Amino acid sequence: MFSALLRPKSAGDLARLGVLLALAALILFGALRYDNFISPFNILSCLRYNSMFALIALGMCFVIITGGIDLSVGGVAALASVVSAFASPYGWAAGMAAGMAAGLAFGLLNGFMITGMRIQPFIATLAAMLASYGLALLLADNQSVSVSYDTAFTMIGQEDLLGFPIPAWIALFAFVIGWVFLERLPAGRHVLAVGDGEATALLMGLKVRRIVFFVYAASGLLAGLAGTILAAQFGAGQPTEGVGWELFAIASVVVGGTLLTGGAGSVGATLAGVLLLGMVFNVLNFENGLGWISLSAYWQSVIRGLFLLVVVILQARISARSPREAS
Repeated sequence: MFSALLRPKSAGDLARLGVLLALAALILFGALRYDNFISPFNILSCLRYNSMFALIALGMCFVIITGGIDLSVGGVAALASVVSAFASPYGWAAGMAAGMAAGLAFGLLNGFMITGMRIQPFIATLAAMLASYGLALLLADNQSVSVSYDTAFTMIGQEDLLGFPIPAWIALFAFVIGWVFLERLPAGRHVLAVGDGEATALLMGLKVRRIVFFVYAASGLLAGLAGTILAAQFGAGQPTEGVGWELFAIASVVVGGTLLTGGAGSVGATLAGVLLLGMVFNVLNFENGLGWISLSAYWQSVIRGLFLLVVVILQARISARSPREAS
């Protein structure tokens, strides 16, 4: 996934390479400044926690490549965490299936509203976000829903496999599938073509509505899986969790070099963007521990917003410069 990023051929590739360099520089900085920054415990904890964000960022990557947006991923994840918690007494498989089904249902709803009812993605997914949060609060009676510890449900979020967190294995598997789909299958090129211009894609004979419907369904499914991991990792369904997750996902995708206008993107660079943002917050936590600064969790939203703003500005400048360079 990352090999293509090391051979920049365009301004977009150069931007993606910059994400890897920034990630490497941040890791080096943390290793030199903080004790235990590169300890197995910190690395695995960081991977375990950020696996949820990686999953929703993967779905968001495909949505943004088509030129759309999905604001509902945080609310869908919160709802899926509640649903999976209710299903957890029936086993880990039932809990996972229930959470993913809840996410897929909202993904299908988003896809139908956008392709069938011709509602703008921003409005459709905003409505789905409000509906999913409301439904999560109704089902949970405005409180956390404890999962069952009598089954192996918590294994999904808390245990390791071959020394690697199970949530990270799940996210890695999803990203491998996403990379193969986008880079090696004709369907991936069709997704890119839709983002490059729906009119052109229609002239090429592509089923644009079906492709757009598919990416929103996939985004909902991945958000549902992230919600399942959330419930398993923290031992409870969280109806009020997920606020700002859509911003983290968008920031990760855009930081990874995917254009908000669609038509270009990279699964590997999106993963690098997730790791970069996750590492930034990890560094801030260590800095808080040293006592030099004292930032509350609310600053995370501020930092995500600043990251998104800076990268969008850089993207706009690169896009404006590329045509002149080509000519």
